[in-house]
Amino acid sequence: MTQRVLPLVVRIERATPPERVDALEAAARGVLALLDEPGQWAEAVQEWERIGIRKVVRRARGAEWRRVLELPGLTATVGTAEVRVHPPIPLDGWPKELSRLQVSGTDLEDHHALGAAGDVVLWVNPGLDMSAGKAMAQCGHAAQLAWWGTGPEEREAWRSEGFALDVRTAAPDDWRELVESGLPAVRDAGFTEIEPGSVTVIADTPWLRRGGFRPEGWGPLRHT
Repeated sequence: MTQRVLPLVVRIERATPPERVDALEAAARGVLALLDEPGQWAEAVQEWERIGIRKVVRRARGAEWRRVLELPGLTATVGTAEVRVHPPIPLDGWPKELSRLQVSGTDLEDHHALGAAGDVVLWVNPGLDMSAGKAMAQCGHAAQLAWWGTGPEEREAWRSEGFALDVRTAAPDDWRELVESGLPAVRDAGFTEIEPGSVTVIADTPWLRRGGFRPEGWGPLRHT
């Protein structure tokens, strides 16, 4: 069985970089779109999910971005952000158009106050300093855990709303409660930036708070 990774590419033009929260939400919604309709990539997605759900975020602009759009994948757009989600590829099988893109230095900021969050929220750990690229991957993980914990009826309702979700940084006191809540939590493997086992993002929805959906054979909703 081939170990695979999910490539995500965020468009960052020099003069018009996206807002950070838009990029995080676009990454999460792009992952959900791929899971919902994998189409011709279904086998690759299933193989990737069986071994792990590792994601790598890279950045592109100008001609780089245009080349990215020519590769198989889908584009998620949220506000100021465009994120390209490609089907899972072997760890050592990156297309040259993606392998040449930079992974470091993906730093973005929010310049406007954020509104109230809706029903589906991905809560980011307030005690971790993550680059935008790292946080995008972690939000993608959290969205995937939420997807796995969503039953058919709730999934259909969520789909009808375009898999709407909000990404917010939790208040420190709220974060402590979230960690103990039993909601799906992403525990980082420690490949980059932060310590292994760190809880990075927690997925919060009304149905997950009611206990969620546990597919046969699926254990605790954790990513390690």
